[in-house]
Amino acid sequence: MTTVAVVPSSTAVSARMQRQRTTGTDPELALRRALHTRGLRYRVNRAPVRHVRSRPDIVFGPAKVAVFVDGCFWHRCPAHGTIPASNRDWWLDKLERNVERDRRTDALLDAAGWTVIRVWEHEDVTAAADHIEREVRTRQTGGDQTPASRASVRSRSRPSS
Repeated sequence: MTTVAVVPSSTAVSARMQRQRTTGTDPELALRRALHTRGLRYRVNRAPVRHVRSRPDIVFGPAKVAVFVDGCFWHRCPAHGTIPASNRDWWLDKLERNVERDRRTDALLDAAGWTVIRVWEHEDVTAAADHIEREVRTRQTGGDQTPASRASVRSRSRPSS
């Protein structure tokens, strides 16, 4: 894969991109509040496995459940993802690398025995919290933890593209 050098289209665009939050976004905070209200306790922005560089937004350590709250733009949501007109080739390459990294991270965590749940920023918070709570409670009580069960949880959360 060839990386295209980025040239900011303007200083205003460059400044705006530098202000983008990577943690503590509104969708993430809403989901964390909903999970906390249900009595679920978790860690935030913590690496569950040493050799995995990406950090989940929410980590349920004992249950081995990692939750990522993915932004529609940065992770190429099939319903809402867009490609900027300026520097289009660079953005296509950048966003595709993000998706590839997500898939690698999912595979590494899955191989280490973790369940990965990806939630789009636009998803209903209550429905996402229901899904996460079911998975965490099932794993806490020693429910089905085979790779096939983990894959089914992931596919409901994030359709492959």
